Amino acid sequence: MPELDLTEFSRDLVADVQATADAEGTTTPEAFTRRVFEDLEQTGIASNTFTAYHKAHGHEVHGYGVGESGECLDLFFTDFRLDPSDAKLTKAQAESFFKRLLTFARRCRDGLQQHIDESFDVYDMCAAVEKALTEVQRIRLFLLTNRVSTSTDLSPGEFGGLPVSREVWDLARLHRHATSGSISEPIVVSFDPPLPCVSTPSTEPDHSVALSVIPGQRLAELYGEHGTRLLELNVRSFLQTRGAVNRGIRETLLDAPGRFLSYNNGITATASQVDFTRGPHGEPTGISRVHGLQIVNGGQTTASLHYASSRDKADLSHVMVQMKLTEVSPVRLAEIVPKISQYSNTQNRVTLVDFSSNHEYHVAVQRITRSLWAPATDGSGQETHWFYERARGQFTDELAKARTPARQRHFKALNPTRQKFTKADLAKFVHSWNQLPYHVSRGAQKNFAEFMLRVDEAPPRVDVQYCQHVIAMAILFKAVDRIAAAHQAGSYKSMITTYTMARLSLAADRRIDLDQIWREQAISEALAESIDDLCPRVMAVVTAPREGNHVGEWAKKAACWDAVSRVPWAVPGALRAELRDHPLDEAALAGGTQADAGATDEVSLISPDEWYAVEQWAKETRNLEPWQRQLAQYVGRRLELDQEVPEVQAVQALHARNEALSLGFVPGP
Repeated sequence: MPELDLTEFSRDLVADVQATADAEGTTTPEAFTRRVFEDLEQTGIASNTFTAYHKAHGHEVHGYGVGESGECLDLFFTDFRLDPSDAKLTKAQAESFFKRLLTFARRCRDGLQQHIDESFDVYDMCAAVEKALTEVQRIRLFLLTNRVSTSTDLSPGEFGGLPVSREVWDLARLHRHATSGSISEPIVVSFDPPLPCVSTPSTEPDHSVALSVIPGQRLAELYGEHGTRLLELNVRSFLQTRGAVNRGIRETLLDAPGRFLSYNNGITATASQVDFTRGPHGEPTGISRVHGLQIVNGGQTTASLHYASSRDKADLSHVMVQMKLTEVSPVRLAEIVPKISQYSNTQNRVTLVDFSSNHEYHVAVQRITRSLWAPATDGSGQETHWFYERARGQFTDELAKARTPARQRHFKALNPTRQKFTKADLAKFVHSWNQLPYHVSRGAQKNFAEFMLRVDEAPPRVDVQYCQHVIAMAILFKAVDRIAAAHQAGSYKSMITTYTMARLSLAADRRIDLDQIWREQAISEALAESIDDLCPRVMAVVTAPREGNHVGEWAKKAACWDAVSRVPWAVPGALRAELRDHPLDEAALAGGTQADAGATDEVSLISPDEWYAVEQWAKETRNLEPWQRQLAQYVGRRLELDQEVPEVQAVQALHARNEALSLGFVPGP
């Protein structure tokens, strides 16, 4: 398949970053940094990343992150050029940039935050870095650049007793990721000494199986180094140590490590290539190197080993883990791996969720959007596509197929870069509309996993109207994002955006006319003015944590959404006139969650008279939002007619009733 030329990729990258910076009212380095952050987060390389720029004599930093496990501090330096072809990035320059990051870390340790205004997001960064330096086990320094680096092999270092690694993400590496079609660079692991194994002959030409035992300490180290990248093809990525199985694993590791091999089911892994050591007759006797390692079952075991070692200081020297390793032809990975994961997963009852690009939901969205023409609204008469990138690099691949510059311009005219969106973007748009901003704030990877669980629990009917509504959500989200940037949301813009959209959806009872947004390919003036009024109110709550002292962590909590949902704000009259008469069918848009299950039954246990009483009380006291009063009356009427209340409305009605009770409403006898 043809690849987009590096020069053309560079030109497109600069144009896209400039357009993003102009639209969001930010600088090109910050827009570039955020773009790379999204890639790093989606690949599982980094998480909890925030942009925040600070420069002083001797130090400079463009962003930071503290991994989900709290064991790794990431610091980022951005070198973005509007004309990156002028000169390559030399090793000496890279060394200088990394030195500035370490100087920043040292000054944070020495109390730099005391000299920063608390109202600036840089203050949060300095405080977070100072705290992390006392808790993490390693530091990673990232250099993000759109130049080509002459050297990406930089030796590790040390800071205050902590190991320091250095990574250069230059133009060539970004291009490789954009055109690879894969989630991230393959994980290659060497074993010295080799792992003893038994390799079973296979009648299938596209895969073979080896059985082995891997030391628990080595497996824990692999998770510490690669994190959830090891689990990208897993049915269910390990999110946190919870559940009976995980507690059992931990107890065994702490109390009876020698029995772990007997008690635990082990792991099932796949690889694109396995290198063996061989005996005198050529038979495989040991595994020396594994290319493209993925743990498709046993993610809980792997992560639990890591956390037991790092947090509980468990001695894993006597822990051994059985491993079934399947070598799969790269062209069959997407087909075979999900089946291996499904059929081998016996430790927990799991719902089948295929996180790969071949999930039927994503295939359906791509099929429809490829033939779905967005209305021309600029007077040109030229309709366009919203390009859904089901698999990484599809847009770049399609552009590369248009071999001549004229054909590439034609492709871009029909598929504007600004109208490209990914699986992670889709999950972000729908969850924001569906009032789940705390999931969105947990990062692209976790939010996408949660979205797929919801899709699997209640699969939406993916048709033309569904895709039009999702694209309308994208248009709305992007509009909110631009307005948040105009309100100086800074490094918290992504969180302000999702919370503002969720609060808007809540206030309007999901009655914003997505069909109109689709037809106009833009939001109305009344909607834009409403968002502009709402955004700073939401920002005031999100950036003032009530639990903990870090905005990023606060935004991940359901308590943050509860606080934002109580922000006093009513839909202005101009927007109210544009709302639909009834909310959209949310079950068709996103499916339900286990947390919402049972709301319909719970609502039906409350008498219609009590719902009417809630409505009357709210009118008299001017408590609750108008839509909440209407919802109470709507629920009462449906119950009185012996009609079922839809799950989504039931959830919101219960929330409104609970709010009424907290404000003094007293149910009748």
